[in-house]
Amino acid sequence: MATTLKRTARTAMITGILSATALIPAMHASADPVTVPGVGTFDVPPQAAAQFTGNAAVDIAAPAVSQGQAIADSALSKVGAPYSWGAAGPDSFDCSGLVHWAHAQAGKPVPRTSHDQASGGSPVNINDLQPGDVVLMYSGASHAAIYIGGGQVVHALNSSTPVKVDNLGDFPFHSARRYH
Repeated sequence: MATTLKRTARTAMITGILSATALIPAMHASADPVTVPGVGTFDVPPQAAAQFTGNAAVDIAAPAVSQGQAIADSALSKVGAPYSWGAAGPDSFDCSGLVHWAHAQAGKPVPRTSHDQASGGSPVNINDLQPGDVVLMYSGASHAAIYIGGGQVVHALNSSTPVKVDNLGDFPFHSARRYH
């Protein structure tokens, strides 16, 4: 679905650029082909490309990612990394170390331990979770994870399990905090 949305957005952007180029008077009879992967090849007059980008190449930027999604993506990039008590990355993690490291990748400071993570940030209701939120589990908030959406978390559970994705409902929920 995300690929379809990206493709649709790219197609809409290219269509808009091509429509706008029709309004620019032709300075040359020739056109430069511009290929957009997954969309197609279009003839764009060179002056039109320069009008939109300052040079003859049409640059299409990827859509901005929310800070919460960047945090979730950082944590997801570590799926399979080994668990190690007290570790905060980049190669191995304990639960709160993964939370700490993933937030740091997005430029957000988060306390190092799950107990401190449970008392910082802003409280979040379980029904209002967003990607990047810190989810605390078990009594005393002794385990921390990062919500990634769809009722799932990424976390470093214990020494017999590497960083992985699990269903949030499989663990006793304690609380959730937002730092982004």
